[in-house]
Amino acid sequence: MTSPSIPIPPLPKQAGQQRDWREPDGASLALLLCAAARERDGVLVAVTADSRAARALRGELAFFAGGLPVLHFPDWETLPYDLFAPHPRLVSQRIATLYKLPTTRKGILVVPAATLMQRLAPRSHIAGSGLAVARGDRLTLADEQRRLEACGYRHVPQVGEHGEFAVRGALLDIFPMGSPVPYRIELFDDAVESIRAFDPETQRSLHQVDAVSLLPAHEFPLTDEATRAFRDRLRERFPIDVRRCPVYQDMKQGVTPGGIEYYLPLFFDTTETLFDYLGGDALFVLGNGSLDAAERFWQQANERYDQRAHDLERPILPPAELYLPPQALRERLNQVLRTDLVATGDLRAADTRTSAAPDFSVAVTAAGGFPERLSTWMAAHRDQRVLLTTDSPGRRETLLEQLRAGGLQPVPVDSWQAFMHPVASADGGAATAASPQPWIAVAPLDRGFVLAQPPVAVITEHEYAGERARSERRRRQVADRDPEAILRDLTELEIGAPIVHADHGVGRYLGLVPLEVGGTQGEFLAIEYAHGDKLYVPVAQLALVNRYSGADPEHAPLHSLSSEAWDRAKRKAAEKVRDAAAELLAIHAQRAARQGHAINYDRALVARFAEGFAFEETPDQQAAIDAVLADLAAPQPMDRVVCGDVGFGKTEVALRAAVAAASAGKQVAVLVPTTLLAQQHFDSFRDRLSNFPIKVELLSRFRAKADVEGALQRLADGRLDIVVGTHKLLQPNIKFKDLGLVIVDEEQRFGVRHKERLKQLRAEVDLLTLTATPIPRTLNMAMSGMRDLSIIATPPAARMAVKTLIARYDPALIREAFQRELARGGQVYFLHNSIDTIQRTARELAELVPDARIRVAHGQMGAQELGRTMLDFHRQRFNVLVCTTIIESGIDVPTANTIVIDHADHFGLAQLHQLRGRVGRSHHRAYAYLIVPDRKAMTADAEKRLAALESLEELGAGFTLATHDMEIRGAGELLGEAQSGQIEAIGFALYNELLERAVRALRSGKVPDFDLAGDRGTEVELHLPALITDDYLPDVHTRLTLYKRIAGATSDAALRDLQVEMIDRFGLLPAATKNLFAVATLKLRAAALGITKLDLGASRGRITFSPSPSVDPATIIRLIQRQPHVYKFDGQDKLRVTLELPEPADRLRMAAELLDALAVRAKAA
Repeated sequence: MTSPSIPIPPLPKQAGQQRDWREPDGASLALLLCAAARERDGVLVAVTADSRAARALRGELAFFAGGLPVLHFPDWETLPYDLFAPHPRLVSQRIATLYKLPTTRKGILVVPAATLMQRLAPRSHIAGSGLAVARGDRLTLADEQRRLEACGYRHVPQVGEHGEFAVRGALLDIFPMGSPVPYRIELFDDAVESIRAFDPETQRSLHQVDAVSLLPAHEFPLTDEATRAFRDRLRERFPIDVRRCPVYQDMKQGVTPGGIEYYLPLFFDTTETLFDYLGGDALFVLGNGSLDAAERFWQQANERYDQRAHDLERPILPPAELYLPPQALRERLNQVLRTDLVATGDLRAADTRTSAAPDFSVAVTAAGGFPERLSTWMAAHRDQRVLLTTDSPGRRETLLEQLRAGGLQPVPVDSWQAFMHPVASADGGAATAASPQPWIAVAPLDRGFVLAQPPVAVITEHEYAGERARSERRRRQVADRDPEAILRDLTELEIGAPIVHADHGVGRYLGLVPLEVGGTQGEFLAIEYAHGDKLYVPVAQLALVNRYSGADPEHAPLHSLSSEAWDRAKRKAAEKVRDAAAELLAIHAQRAARQGHAINYDRALVARFAEGFAFEETPDQQAAIDAVLADLAAPQPMDRVVCGDVGFGKTEVALRAAVAAASAGKQVAVLVPTTLLAQQHFDSFRDRLSNFPIKVELLSRFRAKADVEGALQRLADGRLDIVVGTHKLLQPNIKFKDLGLVIVDEEQRFGVRHKERLKQLRAEVDLLTLTATPIPRTLNMAMSGMRDLSIIATPPAARMAVKTLIARYDPALIREAFQRELARGGQVYFLHNSIDTIQRTARELAELVPDARIRVAHGQMGAQELGRTMLDFHRQRFNVLVCTTIIESGIDVPTANTIVIDHADHFGLAQLHQLRGRVGRSHHRAYAYLIVPDRKAMTADAEKRLAALESLEELGAGFTLATHDMEIRGAGELLGEAQSGQIEAIGFALYNELLERAVRALRSGKVPDFDLAGDRGTEVELHLPALITDDYLPDVHTRLTLYKRIAGATSDAALRDLQVEMIDRFGLLPAATKNLFAVATLKLRAAALGITKLDLGASRGRITFSPSPSVDPATIIRLIQRQPHVYKFDGQDKLRVTLELPEPADRLRMAAELLDALAVRAKAA
């Protein structure tokens, strides 16, 4: 059946004609635009007042569009004349849109007014600068690399972002602009054999394609000819001294400087605008206020030009060369097909025949609730078909249950088209268009609407839940985050960095060195020790080498190869480790002794609660949830640390745990460091639990005394299930009837006494700790196996890393930071941690940025005033908050994406990371400005803290920052000062290994044996090249990581997976690398037999056994008896082999056969 048509108000018929529409209600604008776009040829251009409105409209259009193309041309999200480069993701989207526009015959383009004003590259650059590669094409990697660099692609060791490529052997990895995934192109000779999409996180292949288009990486050319022409035009345009002009010098040296986009006209003879990319049949629909927004942007661009025009070393182009002036924009718009959306009171405009959706939000808590109110409304409007929308599948399921419980029979649909074709799409025609039941779909609609014709009502979460839920996260497969691997990772090593060899101690890393030993080529890790002594470690023994963490790397205690200082340091550390292990085991024993603690929670209730989650759980978030629920069901008390960056979903893990415990009749205490965070957690818990029979209360200074006393009484009586509060919850006078779970948020913010109380609770109840950067003590306990650790490292969809800048205080810099954020409709934190001068600072900022609406927040304000201020900031009633560290664990404000931290050198690393986490909680590029005094006046530790924070901009860096903190501050906080000297002497990784050995031994009632700590393991030497050649894998850091993984593999399966991964990432293995894997496999087999060394040369060899091998002595005797000329005993624990094995393949085969023979009737290990 055909879909009921949507009546469209009159549209202009010819260029220069304008028809106004009264502004439609809610999301009906998107519906009408889609209907209009389908009815005509050409692109419909929706012009919005700002970037936020453009993004919202694009999401709504996608729901109504069906197969209609919807394009978005985003802003750069930088200020005019900024020195920052736009994020590659934004550039990718812009280039993809420009490429598609000239050939799009029917569709919709969404663009903010200020972006419509931009002067752009001519169409010939976008259309003519790209490349295409298909299976069967012939090409050489050297030529392709030159072509890619000419297109602006960056040559990197490993591809992870748009506009990057990497060459490894016969493989070319590339992330094309406009593509959702990167591709791996494999050559055979000079022919393209395959093209595979791959995951940039895991680097593993996904699926094959036949061809791939490579659009230019920038909106301007970067060929040698183009950059020469750019420099010539720059010299002609401005009277500059080229030696002192950074833009000129950067371009001369092949560096693309930040802010080069604002010199775009100098790359071309002429520029174009979006009007030129669109055909003459394009229809422009101007949103209400869009032209006013263009005027405001033009004024801002001119103000910024006036401020910067006198910089002779960095001259800039006037705004009119970069943008269409407002008058020119109006003239262009007067020449095209145009429709303006005007206020609803304008009687001259055409009526769009839409009205606002009914408001059901009060019905959520009213008697009978939403289902009853909806039924009543539908009975009064029997001709209206009703579509309810939710923001996620989980919320749809929750709403379905709610409506069915209220006597309704809602019909789920997948799309707007399915709703408008009900018989054809809903259960084989079971439902009809006249069905009185509501329909439900998942759709990103902000507000609903009612259409007169066809009679349709769309009701969104805004109308029935009071506010729209958060947007769904993208499912994203990520590699498992192994905490020990982060500590032991060698990829961050720089030349000169301290490393630890288990047998020889602390030295300095000198790099990977190729050496020929006994006629065999190999690769060795070079370490320099005291007195200039050098040690060359075979790559097969890299399992013995770790990064040094434990003290300031510059003052790491280098050992001498010729002294016994290292052995003494290990022995001394071992003695202290026994004490530490005993302390940890005492806590563990208390926990383990409490049998029968298992929480038999209501799995159906927890599953129903999980369905109400607005996001799709990321893999590591789901793993953390599963681990916590398994811990609750186990008989021993839980003690788990969930480490995840701010905004990565730790709270949901806590909610699931709390619901599980409460469903089993246990009480839950949620412990947070500040009253503001307590309020936020309480709001989150209350909202999520509103439809469940679980009572939650808040204990804080924001509550009236009578309310607190009543809550305490209900807590003691067992009438309260979950209580949220600060450290006051730990006071002895707080009585629980049956406390089963304690959830601690940001443990590092609590004092020593509170931590001691938590230490006692650990043996009594289930304990769940949430943290963004674990304190070293927590980290150590987690890594020694005494506390379980889950890492959540997946950022929300489209969330960008925080750009971190360290600078001295400069009013111009602060003004620019504020303007950049406020121009895109965002908010700013200005952190000034002195209550005495905070009001003066706020006044100075108000004078500096008059447009800013500024308020102040600090801990000495009254509870109600502080709470009201924070709530107003969350509701965007002002846009700059001057505050103290009270925001450190504050409420979530997604629209605040710039933070300025005054005197940043006064803060610890974990605290800085937490503060920086206040911003960057949406898909916008966020900025953190760390304002410091002259670097010469800073302490060395402060400078290192800031450098670590600046370097770790990537998302999910909290765990890595905690390990950096140990390097910077030493390990004094690890297990108290008693242990810090030992960790400084031998490094954290080896200390942790000793501690693990001690814990395992004491658990089984044995005396710890630390002689094995320096055990070299099994050596296999076959005198053949066994290495990853640099022509196969040129990047040293990646080679080092893979050597370490191969040396540390503990099973044949792990080695096979590594081989598959390497072939997938880098191409077929060369012979030397195949040898490396073969030797690693033999090493595992030999170790299982108790062989400490297997050495086979061209004519002789030797096998060395451990004191108690797994080989049956009778097997060895039979070998000697059968082939006495080949095998002979050589002392008590050695077997000599005499056999001509001139070829490497012979030695590999012989080694495998020998191990097979020794494994016959082997004793049980």
